[in-house]
Amino acid sequence: MVNESDFIEQLISETDRDKAFNKLIDLYQVRLYWHIRKLVITHENADDVLQNTFIRVYKGISKFSRQSSLYTWMYKIAYNESIRFLELNKNKHSISIEDVSTKYLNSLLEDTFFEADVLQLKLQTVVSELNYKQRQIFNMKYYDDLKFHEIASILEMKEGTIKTLYYNAVKFIESNIETLTLKKKTLIQNIENS
Repeated sequence: MVNESDFIEQLISETDRDKAFNKLIDLYQVRLYWHIRKLVITHENADDVLQNTFIRVYKGISKFSRQSSLYTWMYKIAYNESIRFLELNKNKHSISIEDVSTKYLNSLLEDTFFEADVLQLKLQTVVSELNYKQRQIFNMKYYDDLKFHEIASILEMKEGTIKTLYYNAVKFIESNIETLTLKKKTLIQNIENS
């Protein structure tokens, strides 16, 4: 791939824009999809939010200030689109953003593509017990492999605060994952039946 600056120029160019945008989708759609999916839960909702994300990227690429990487900028758009989606649906379905992690865990167990072992299930259970901000930061760092400064940019928080919340989340996970007893019999039954 060409360097990012040249690629952005292709995305802005009238003649190269469509070809470059198709390449952009090929490069980033899977990573953005899974980031969105963690937030909005279902495949159908994630697809809708991903489509809205790429529409915003397409329309806004000429205004991209290049103060962050292209991926960080798109990730922030995906994050904002996901939050916007959750807020709209919260009003329709009276579900809080805090309830999303519980719903996500239950969806994972019902998902035929999720092949959980006990440790993965324990990790997801402990992560779901984190407060919303810690869970976001942990997911961005651990699963999406973002750097602290990228997370700070996306969430519009100080990098030191991000680090503190992340390391507190890690401590909580480490201290609770080994002693976790799964309270729902259905969780254990799902593992044993798979």
